[in-house]
Amino acid sequence: MGDPFPQGTAPPMPPQRAALGDRSLFPELDCAAYLAHAAISPHSQPLRSHVLAASADYARRGVGAFAAWHAQRQRLKGRLAGLLGVGAGDLGLVLNTTAGVAAIAMCFPWRAGDRVVLFEGEFPTNVTPWQRAAELFGLHLEWLPVADFAAPGGADLGPLQSKLKAGARLVAASAVQFQTGLRLPTTEMAALCHRYGAELFVDAIQAVGATPFDASAVDYAAGGGHKWLMGPEGAGWLYVHPARIAALRPNLAGWLSHEAAADFLFEGSGKLRYDKAIRRRADVFEAGAPNTIGYAGLEAAVALIEQIGVDRVWAHANAYFDRLEPALQALGYTSLRAPDAERRSTILSLIPPERVDFPALASRLGNSGVVATTPDGLLRFAPHWPNALDEVDGVVASVAAASR
Repeated sequence: MGDPFPQGTAPPMPPQRAALGDRSLFPELDCAAYLAHAAISPHSQPLRSHVLAASADYARRGVGAFAAWHAQRQRLKGRLAGLLGVGAGDLGLVLNTTAGVAAIAMCFPWRAGDRVVLFEGEFPTNVTPWQRAAELFGLHLEWLPVADFAAPGGADLGPLQSKLKAGARLVAASAVQFQTGLRLPTTEMAALCHRYGAELFVDAIQAVGATPFDASAVDYAAGGGHKWLMGPEGAGWLYVHPARIAALRPNLAGWLSHEAAADFLFEGSGKLRYDKAIRRRADVFEAGAPNTIGYAGLEAAVALIEQIGVDRVWAHANAYFDRLEPALQALGYTSLRAPDAERRSTILSLIPPERVDFPALASRLGNSGVVATTPDGLLRFAPHWPNALDEVDGVVASVAAASR
């Protein structure tokens, strides 16, 4: 069965003119260097234009605008699928990363006693839902250090293999670690999981949009739109490999999870039924009213990234770090950047010198016009395509002043 709603014509996109190192699409951004894309990205002019277009259309037509913006969301799925290397039909639009993780944690075909492998240092988004599933379904959680993947010369998959040999059923990991920026070898991890009959879930929010990530190699992946996709909050996505969808239990299904869910709204009497089959596609998790405004903005943001290309964004950010990292090391900061390029992302995290008043560091930087973040005692820089390389000298000067 196909789309539950009548098709409309998707509204046109606002003009795109993105270029590496050019922040002219962010005219109201109030800082000298915005380096917090790993937390929340600022909104571009095209994003705001598309959000306003959606709002204006609903203001003018009310329910009459629904079909057009429903079609826009299908177009967005195609754009996201292009970034992820998957089919658009294998994506569902969900509220955020947490919603995607929770959907799989609650709907996986668990057996009591199943083992789930998690990693130390993960953002709680990719821990808490698995803890809840463990309590509800009688699972055993097992932990590994993420440092095994940072070894010079190649990631050490031995500890993970040991867990898989012992019977682990599912592994949950982040494509990029939020604290250190370490990029995990998810394709190799997925192949190893499959060799032992296990499955791999990936929290990809710190990768997609800036660090290359092939979702087709893994079993499940989820992300939000407000970090490296540079979209609004509350607009996320979930990927389910087509070979995995049939086994999922639709424990979180809603009214739009049925086949022909909306025909009673359009096709006359006698269509309102409660026994329709539940869909067997990733959009089964699109269970209720969507965030129309948020997804309008997200498409505009994704279109800018498409124009530049994720590979070029990654290379641009790492050229930025090639200048920034040694200058901060000269100030006494210890870099956590992976020694091997394939383990690097678009995050640079550093340990401040002991002499630095860490609680005051971020605010001092902000006062100087540099926006960075400080997760778990680290100073984290996260540039994106609008950041110019010639910002670096000013950033270094601000860090030097804030460190005194």
